[in-house]
Amino acid sequence: MALYTIQPVKVPQVDTKYRKIRTALPVPESIPIIEQLRKYEPQSMQGQPPLIWDRAEGFQVFDKWGNMWLDWSSGVLITNAGHAHPKIIRALQSQLNQKLISSYVFYHEKRAELVKLLAEKAPQGLDKVFLLTTGSEATENAIKLARTYGIKKGGKEKHIIVSFHNAFHGRTLGAQLAGGIPALKEWIVNVDHGFVQVPFPDGFFQEDTSFDVFLRTLDSLGVEAKNVAGVITESYQGGGPFFMPKAYAQQLETFCRENDALMIYDEVQAGFGRTGKWFAFEHYGVTPDLIACGKGISSSLPLAAVIGRSDVMELYAPGSMTSTHSGSPLPVASAVANLLALEEEKLVENAAELEAVLMQGLNKIQKKHPAQVGFVSGKGLVAGLQIVKPGTKEGDGATAQKINEACFHKGLLMFAPVGAGGMCIKISPPLSITEEALQEGIGVLDEACDEVLK
Repeated sequence: MALYTIQPVKVPQVDTKYRKIRTALPVPESIPIIEQLRKYEPQSMQGQPPLIWDRAEGFQVFDKWGNMWLDWSSGVLITNAGHAHPKIIRALQSQLNQKLISSYVFYHEKRAELVKLLAEKAPQGLDKVFLLTTGSEATENAIKLARTYGIKKGGKEKHIIVSFHNAFHGRTLGAQLAGGIPALKEWIVNVDHGFVQVPFPDGFFQEDTSFDVFLRTLDSLGVEAKNVAGVITESYQGGGPFFMPKAYAQQLETFCRENDALMIYDEVQAGFGRTGKWFAFEHYGVTPDLIACGKGISSSLPLAAVIGRSDVMELYAPGSMTSTHSGSPLPVASAVANLLALEEEKLVENAAELEAVLMQGLNKIQKKHPAQVGFVSGKGLVAGLQIVKPGTKEGDGATAQKINEACFHKGLLMFAPVGAGGMCIKISPPLSITEEALQEGIGVLDEACDEVLK
């Protein structure tokens, strides 16, 4: 990933209802802070646009020098209900006033409220909830449960976890073993052969989206279906976003049922209304055995969860499947308030309604630049433009970065380009965004693409 320059650049001033740019960027006075961060943090933390967040509210981010960005990042698909949602702020203040901010797995009332809410939102039969801290923890736990279940049902041979090429499930060992990006596994060296990957039916890189590819790939890898303990997939792959064809997802469900393999959906960045449905797998008409959740579960503080079938979730005895901050009171309070806000303010419905506006705008941009905008996809309020070298599917990360930086200079904030070679301009505003603000952001992106792609 290329680093953004921290040499201040004079940019045109912006003053609209949703954006204000009043200084050079990055702000000259912010450079000492950025340099201090670069001095004491590893370079892995240096990949995002160079602004110093001072506060964030709703769908806007502010610095202390009078600049205001329209936020199309939601942090990193965290703030589904919007930044600093009043209900979440009040819930956190109330919890602080109660003087309960840490509890390990000792019982507390808000935890009971949250797990009930999550179980009620999940499909029928998924009635157990295990709270964790991060999305990586959630996917690791789901993998552990699937392997435990498989070995118990079919012996040690039934331990294979199937995942997909280009998948991302987190940065810890098990999550990266299940991931489908070879470069992220080089540090592991001795990769566990109980993890195998098959092509993801994205319709762009993998043009053949038939389920036969799944079966043929397992056969070529020497994997017998009866030995598959679980299949884990993101509900959509984040580098696109890329979605499965509905028929493929349903055939995958059939495969799992016929072979008593657990079907795991990683909803860490897809859940809680992001795609216009509470869970993104609802678009496929399937019912997972395990759901990994995170990010938008609280719209704020670190929290994750695994939701699943009782017979699977009960495989471990009391005290043997816990985490230090499982259900910690502050994140739990924020999550309860977040879930209620998403429901009461109909933010999931808002995401569904604004999908047409967003996709119409992005398709218009692609039609203007068909040689370099190779693919457009999205559902609800997550979408992406794949920036390619003309006439190919080869990612053009340098050009994607220029578009991203041009938007930043104009007051539209997105996180750095993602996906293969950093080719995807990822769009994920808070679900509280209005149509007027969304249209303004589309206009800014359109202008930036015109300038960079000419």
